[in-house]
Amino acid sequence: MSPRLELRLKGGAEPVVAGLRPATGGWSVYFGPDPAYHFDRSGALRRAFVSDNLYRTQGETLARLTRRRTPDRVELLRSDLPPAELEGFLRQAEERLRDLHAALVAGVADILRRHPADGDGVPQLRQALEDILAAPLRLAPAISPRR
Repeated sequence: MSPRLELRLKGGAEPVVAGLRPATGGWSVYFGPDPAYHFDRSGALRRAFVSDNLYRTQGETLARLTRRRTPDRVELLRSDLPPAELEGFLRQAEERLRDLHAALVAGVADILRRHPADGDGVPQLRQALEDILAAPLRLAPAISPRR
């Protein structure tokens, strides 16, 4: 990811890592190891990792993919989020992203690391978050389950 920033927010236990994925043109934001949100180039949510579950856009909702480990393999069990659960999921994601944006605007996010080392990705991240948050979070078109 480039640019990429590792930030410490006041009161945050884990660093926040955010970066632009050049291959897709979308941003990824990691609030520690969990949660993480991945957006497409238009700012729509494509994937997420929250509470040890993977999420993938289905266009109209998110599919939750829960890992079930057996002695000989790992299975992903899919369940689509019902409307009320989807609304709560998106609201929680939006709150986290708004808090990050507010910290960047207020200048209270400490930059721990950046890539490239001589660059300043903060304005780009701030603009990406403004674009993502300009309207209620929306879902990207469905991702095919098989490639």
